[in-house]
Amino acid sequence: MAKINLERRAEIGREKRARTKAQLIVAANALFSQRPWESVTVDEVVNEAEVAKGTFYGHFNDMTELAAAVADELINSLDELIQPQRLSIADPRVRIAFGCHAFLEKALEDRSWASLIARMARSYQRIGQDARSRLSEDLREALKRSPPTGLSLELGLEVALGVVFQVASAIGEGRLDDGDPLEAIRCILAAIGVGKRDAASIIAQVASIEKTALRSASSDAEDPRSATIRQPPAPLKRMTATRR
Repeated sequence: MAKINLERRAEIGREKRARTKAQLIVAANALFSQRPWESVTVDEVVNEAEVAKGTFYGHFNDMTELAAAVADELINSLDELIQPQRLSIADPRVRIAFGCHAFLEKALEDRSWASLIARMARSYQRIGQDARSRLSEDLREALKRSPPTGLSLELGLEVALGVVFQVASAIGEGRLDDGDPLEAIRCILAAIGVGKRDAASIIAQVASIEKTALRSASSDAEDPRSATIRQPPAPLKRMTATRR
């Protein structure tokens, strides 16, 4: 009688469960891209994912929990996309400005994305934990460089995230437009103790980083050898001229 490898069987079970959960998230993402997530039903998700309805409830309690998982994956995907550029930035204040502006530019490009993430982030603090962790690291370094403000790391993190998610929500609702994300970044920088002159310099640096990314992307598009190379993050197209 063949010996049963219980450890391997358990591993196969975990892998299958992870694949099924991923199928549901992909299906939900496809449906959410077509209309507001609140109008999507469990039946539609399982039909799109081609799984049994009972399978859905083996992974999620309801559609709100699934929407939170979709939002989490969307934030993490954006975070991974901008990581190469983020790691090339030495100044933590510039990293903060770059990351937050990238998030808000994405919100402008896809307002349904913005609405979903902003709404879910209010109820599920675990959403985008990797991105939150990186912001916290950058903020810790930035506060060391700024004049004493009495702002704690925890409060600074809440302020930055609060501004970003609230602005994303307003963008999703159509209440804010192209120029507003840049002003949001100025507010975040001011809140963490960055003066107006330094803030102007930081925003100019972010603009320069994005121009470099745009040139690189254009160059890769013209070079046939770049077909197998992963493209860099899309530039922040709406960066306006720095105001004094």
